[in-house]
Amino acid sequence: MSPVIFDKKNILVLGGAGFIGSNLCDELIKDNKVICVDNFCSSNVKNIEHLLSNRDFVFINHDLTEELDLENMPELNKFKISFQGVQEIYNLACPMSPRNFDQNKQKIVLSNSSVIKNALNIALKYKSSFLQFSSSVVYGLREDSSDKSKVKEEFIGNVNFLSERACYDEGKRFAETMVNTYREVFGLDAKIIRLFRTYGPRMALRDDQMLPDFVNNALNGDDIVIFGDESFSSSLCYVDDMIDAAIKVMRSDMSGPYNVGCESDVKLYDVAKMIVDFTNSKSKIVFEPSKLFMSQLFIPDTYKIRNHFGWMPVVTLENGLKKTILDLQANKQMRTIGLNGF
Repeated sequence: MSPVIFDKKNILVLGGAGFIGSNLCDELIKDNKVICVDNFCSSNVKNIEHLLSNRDFVFINHDLTEELDLENMPELNKFKISFQGVQEIYNLACPMSPRNFDQNKQKIVLSNSSVIKNALNIALKYKSSFLQFSSSVVYGLREDSSDKSKVKEEFIGNVNFLSERACYDEGKRFAETMVNTYREVFGLDAKIIRLFRTYGPRMALRDDQMLPDFVNNALNGDDIVIFGDESFSSSLCYVDDMIDAAIKVMRSDMSGPYNVGCESDVKLYDVAKMIVDFTNSKSKIVFEPSKLFMSQLFIPDTYKIRNHFGWMPVVTLENGLKKTILDLQANKQMRTIGLNGF
């Protein structure tokens, strides 16, 4: 027997205070009741502050390596979890801070094992639809920048499971295996999307992520550093387009996996130049040796999601960068005000 839905769906967003998770919450709250769970390991309360006064939004500060008992949380009484259950679960719970990667290795490997087990068990309990946010890293790294071929979902990848970054790369592969296993064993409505590089508002500043660091340095007039050579290129998808894809997959009867990203391969030098122009900066663009999480990833073949849902990115790189710059500029100003005590 299906649970009674009183007025709106109950939706659980795990890792909902992060860059992508908070933008997802913004979209879901328009027509649903949203339970956002995070422990701020690599996210920020400021990303969800504007939602805390919304009666259809509840934030739970919880470490998801521990089981989550939704029915014994007084703040969720108004959502009637024991009667209505949870209709959808979006799992984005995994620390992703390049700067703090070494300190977070154990948390990352647990996110891709015990956390996803706990999340899938919640989905089993309530017969929820479940969407796992996986990553293009399951395919491995693109070693040759001149290789312009696009990777399809059928490619099984080439990942070193004992590398420095294996807790994340191989961890994401194992997480997909868990999702697929629960689907096969329990008949769970579980789906997978594989995100390629995504950018947009609420990306963390000073976190060794390329685009926000480019913007921050341009606003400061400092050198913009590309960790690689002039051939370093990447796929870049604006966060709103990625969220549109995620919701389309969740609300369908298809399980994926689906590549979600932009098929254009853009040189980071050209991106940095656009940021310099948009900010009227005097910054110079310089090159330094590559870093662990500033690697060239594959470019997606998105035929599968385009064919099944008619999805494609609609936000141009120019417009996406302008929106991102405005947000990061405001964030930077607020940090400055805070540091000065005003």
